[in-house]
Amino acid sequence: MSTEQTSVQLHENDNVRVAIATLIKGISSSVETPVSTIPLGHKFASAEIKTDEPIIKYNQIIGFASEHIAKGDHVHTHNCQFRGDFERDSASGSKSTPTQFFAADQRATFMGFKRANGKVGTRNYLAVMTTVNCSATVAKMVAKHFEDDALDDYPNIDGVVAFAHSTGCGMGMEGDGYDNFQRILHGYATHPNFAGVLMIGLGCETAQISDLKKNYSLADDAGFQSMTIQGVGGTRKAVAEGIKRLEQMLPAANACIREKVSAEHLTLALQCGGSDGYSGITANPALGAAADLLVRHGGTAILAETPEIYGAEHLLTERANTQEVADKLMERIRWWEHYTRINNGSIDNNPSPGNKAGGLTTILEKSLGAVAKGGTTDLMQVLKYAEPVTEKGFVFMDSPGYDPVSVTGEVASGATVVCFTTGRGSVFGYKPSPSIKLATNSQLYEHMSEDMDINCGEVLSAGVSIDEMGERIFQLILKVASGQPSKSEALGFGDNEFNPWMIGTVM
Repeated sequence: MSTEQTSVQLHENDNVRVAIATLIKGISSSVETPVSTIPLGHKFASAEIKTDEPIIKYNQIIGFASEHIAKGDHVHTHNCQFRGDFERDSASGSKSTPTQFFAADQRATFMGFKRANGKVGTRNYLAVMTTVNCSATVAKMVAKHFEDDALDDYPNIDGVVAFAHSTGCGMGMEGDGYDNFQRILHGYATHPNFAGVLMIGLGCETAQISDLKKNYSLADDAGFQSMTIQGVGGTRKAVAEGIKRLEQMLPAANACIREKVSAEHLTLALQCGGSDGYSGITANPALGAAADLLVRHGGTAILAETPEIYGAEHLLTERANTQEVADKLMERIRWWEHYTRINNGSIDNNPSPGNKAGGLTTILEKSLGAVAKGGTTDLMQVLKYAEPVTEKGFVFMDSPGYDPVSVTGEVASGATVVCFTTGRGSVFGYKPSPSIKLATNSQLYEHMSEDMDINCGEVLSAGVSIDEMGERIFQLILKVASGQPSKSEALGFGDNEFNPWMIGTVM
């Protein structure tokens, strides 16, 4: 795109343009003369829009005019309203096409950690998992022992990480909440970014370790150990026992070395947070291009955040590989409509104050941009929260739009790297899977350069194509998967973001 442009129309059928610089009322831009001041990232009408007429962006309806909108006028929450009662073409599989895979000998590679179960990790941590909040402090005490110089003799180990949370008791043992939590614990207990896992419970909690072992056929061995604070005799004894058991894992963990493996072993979590009006123009479609590349190289990409695809789900069902996949996605959409209704919420009220300040007006607009992260390949599978991925290619995992909860689920499903787009400036980082931060605009990248890994704003500011930016992202994914620290890793993020999704009554 021309660097001289001050606004852009994304499709010839759109009736709005997006400001890529602040436009002053009455001063002509490269194309239009705004009749009100338009902040950068915001929309203005490129034609007259009458009351109740649709507002079109991305060649899709993002809302309806709540009043007459003059050509050149600012289009936002004051004159654009959400309505879900319009027809969308959602013919299942209508745009499903065979993926053009790279031949096995032409696939990209990275340096990963091969695990005995055939999975490949991008990091080599030891984990201290907790079944209940009551064991969180003990777990942190155990992990703290291995800070500073405690691992100097074990250079191949990335660290010992405690995963504390707020739940595990005061909950029913049946239903979505308990099932979610068990899938989280199992997904982390078997995650390829861990060389070993110690699971600590209190002993009397609802989420019993024995129940998890039985339901998922887990057993204590050299790489998985479990214990309870009550069982070993209290805090000090539990900390000492936990340290002892992890010390026994250190030699085997340190013996793990990086080896060249195919990119088909990568599973990428696709995320966005602090989105703005540029997200659907720059970073999200560029990440989608990178996801397409990963899929063509045999890998897997997980899109999530169900409330943030709401209104754009037809763009996914039309790519569904089977009718069953499409039906499962729509079942999740209906579940969310019911879930928000009975909890006095509204699924169409998702855009945050920051989203709106950045130019996003309705959930339809936000979702249309968010779906772009998923690229263009077929939708192969729809997962419940934290269910393990069993299909290669592009998949969808049900989750809230809240970033730490969503990523926690994607990692439990198997994600070994995270790509996170942001326009307002999220500083999110995660362990055990590194998070790569993609800035949607150049102003953000320059302002928060220590937090941002790639400037996708160059799609607008420097004329870089979406495909070229996607290639840059893909190459960085391979480097980070091979051990290069992401910006959030270098800053020390990841110890506090583990956040399982809890549904149901706390008793």
